[in-house]
Amino acid sequence: MNPLSQIVRATRPIYRKLSTTPVASSAKPIPTTGMCFELNDEQKALQDLARKFTREEIVPVAAQYDKTGEYPWPIIKKAWEIGLMNGHVPEHCGGMGLGVLESCLICEETAFGCSGIMAAMYITDVGQTPVILAGNKEQQKKYLGRLIEEPIVAAYGVTEPGAGSDVAGIKTRAEKKGDEWILNGQKMWITNGGVANWYFVLARTNPDPKCPASKAFTGFIVEREWPGVTPGRKELNMGQRASDTRGITFEDVRIPKENVLIGEGAGFKIAMGAFDKTRPPVAAGATGLAQRALYEATKYSLERKTFGVPIAHHQAVAFMLADMAVGVETARLAWQKAAWMVDHGQKNTVMASVAKCYASEIANKSASDAVQVFGGNGFNSDYPVEKLMRDAKIYQIYEGTSQIQRLIISREILTAAKQSNA
Repeated sequence: MNPLSQIVRATRPIYRKLSTTPVASSAKPIPTTGMCFELNDEQKALQDLARKFTREEIVPVAAQYDKTGEYPWPIIKKAWEIGLMNGHVPEHCGGMGLGVLESCLICEETAFGCSGIMAAMYITDVGQTPVILAGNKEQQKKYLGRLIEEPIVAAYGVTEPGAGSDVAGIKTRAEKKGDEWILNGQKMWITNGGVANWYFVLARTNPDPKCPASKAFTGFIVEREWPGVTPGRKELNMGQRASDTRGITFEDVRIPKENVLIGEGAGFKIAMGAFDKTRPPVAAGATGLAQRALYEATKYSLERKTFGVPIAHHQAVAFMLADMAVGVETARLAWQKAAWMVDHGQKNTVMASVAKCYASEIANKSASDAVQVFGGNGFNSDYPVEKLMRDAKIYQIYEGTSQIQRLIISREILTAAKQSNA
């Protein structure tokens, strides 16, 4: 029996028992005795499993998938088999009902190996989150249960060619006809767009341009195989190339009323609410990339010599490593707090934006500094840090740009200031 199989057998009974109080639940938040920075035994077991899986299954093939742009189905299937995917699916659907914190632990560890492969594994969670938050029991059992039964993935369909950060500018429309909705429009930059079994799709259902966003949009569950659903070509992106990113066209797609989430006009609230749960794991992924940059830079600085000594002995390099370590540690604290808050029933919108914004900046700075430590070798694709720098950039863009995160944070600051002065 190989080491990975041994750790799977030892930890699977433990981490499958993990559960947290959902934000939408009426149950009281889990009590806490005060501040604690230590993971419990179950969380440590899950983290160890993800770390070992990353070192053995992802790191050795990351460069290959980056070069070919192939979707990492073999890794997806292995991760699904040992329970590293769909962990937050409710227990009544066959899942483990894990919290956001546990998802973040997996994301940070797998992003250390390859953030593109991490995205391929994690973005299915983003697609699932609206169904977890707003789906009824029948919708959850049908679509979330499907993901537990076989290694398939979902996707989150909101962004359009002319509407990314400006979600209210979405032009995809759904018109009600009898007991069905007819969907027409186009989505863009949809991760898992060409490989997903089903999508969460946000569409305008009120044609009145003066209708507020909170009432103008509806959320739908749309199956990939329905007539009229057409994924476009795989986009050739700068980084995270193992992730499948495509545009999707919807032409007279017939959606049964059973696939509407909550009801007409509730889509915008669902889509925005999902970000509170999905942004902390994105921040964790960025932290994992930054951790990898620090690891590679440290290792190289002890091997590479100039002026008779390892470059790590030069203060200019040593201080760069120190700054990278400061960034990694503080980014990790940020996503941990954002995840802890939402798992304990607290509104974490601002903290989720803080974590996502900060960790994405740290990932980019750490990757850039790692390339600098490697010097000319860092600019070459034979060394790992060049890939890290390309992969890092998207963290400042997807799941809401860094500018959008700052807008959310600043609005909260100004609103709080006005209220305190009232």
